[in-house]
Amino acid sequence: MDIKVITTVLFWLSIAALAYTYVGYPVLVFLVASLRPRRQCADTFEPTVSFIITAYNEERDIAAKLENTLALDYPKDRLEVIVASDCSGDRTDEIVQQFATRGVKLYRQPQRFGKTTAQNSAVERAQGEVLVFSDATTMYEPNVVRAMVRNFSDATVGCVAGRLIYVDPTDSGIGRGAVSYWNYEVFLRRQESRACSLIGASGCMYAVRKSAYLPLYPEAHGDFLIATKMIQQGLRTVFEPDAVCLEETNRRVDNELRMRVRVITQTLNDLWQHRAMMNPFRSGFYAVQLFSHKVMRYLVPVFLMVALITCGFLAPTALSYRLIFAAQLICYGCALAGLIMERFGLRSRLLVFPQYFVLTNVASVLALYKLARGERYARWEPIREPVKQ
Repeated sequence: MDIKVITTVLFWLSIAALAYTYVGYPVLVFLVASLRPRRQCADTFEPTVSFIITAYNEERDIAAKLENTLALDYPKDRLEVIVASDCSGDRTDEIVQQFATRGVKLYRQPQRFGKTTAQNSAVERAQGEVLVFSDATTMYEPNVVRAMVRNFSDATVGCVAGRLIYVDPTDSGIGRGAVSYWNYEVFLRRQESRACSLIGASGCMYAVRKSAYLPLYPEAHGDFLIATKMIQQGLRTVFEPDAVCLEETNRRVDNELRMRVRVITQTLNDLWQHRAMMNPFRSGFYAVQLFSHKVMRYLVPVFLMVALITCGFLAPTALSYRLIFAAQLICYGCALAGLIMERFGLRSRLLVFPQYFVLTNVASVLALYKLARGERYARWEPIREPVKQ
């Protein structure tokens, strides 16, 4: 076969893959959700709840988090609060113990095994019918627990994810990019919940029926894997938009990159270990969701590289290819310019989107490399921005 024909086919296949990932799949899941929406129950329901906060060296934020938790609008005699400390080396445990008279329980791991292991151990000690998982820096609206747990009146629901809203008080470029990216993700979550089930939850706010919770292996990305564990039991994960929490974005490129590489590496490992769930004969439309939302998304940098190389080869043959090739180079140039400007404290709203788009795909490349090398994350290093004086 002629080399030009092969190059042309590869170029258009890569463009088709990109179009499906960012446009085709959202349209598909929206249509499925519209044609056969899954019912979401919203009856009044007040089960006993164990509120579990996993923490590692959170002395700066843990007191405010506990005050926020104790102020939630939920019957106090039906709410148990547990802080699972992953062998914190600062004053986290000491501060938590000061809340013991208000009913807060501290569980400290004997060794530092990571967030997932701390979470598993806390679940073993929890007494509630429903488990709510939270990070130490996430502030909840008062109605969050009520809004989430009412969904468990539906016996088919095993997990409920709330709506995370990212905020960036400094209006940084990375922060704006993260907010825009997350708004797109929230749209997908709404449609996936209506169509079948979420494929993951925000780790800073989700609830699980305790009878359906299965211990996860230490290096698992629990926020993602929990939804698959529900599907394996014939249950589903739903999105509850009325359960709102706030969290600050990363404001530095290196912190955002580190976080995304860790999350993607863990998720890819989970996908590989549960690859049978991508068989539609086994898990139905959920398999389509997993493949489209995760596998295709993480392969985007491969499609981008193929598109760039093949378009460069085809550029001398037609004006259309020259224009597409130039557009790609301009996009990457804008991302580089945005990064350089960010380092010098300069900001441009026009460069936010190409900069964040490239950052997320660089993270995917690094994660694929780490997965191929067999690297795993079990221990967890929360990324915290310094407080402005």
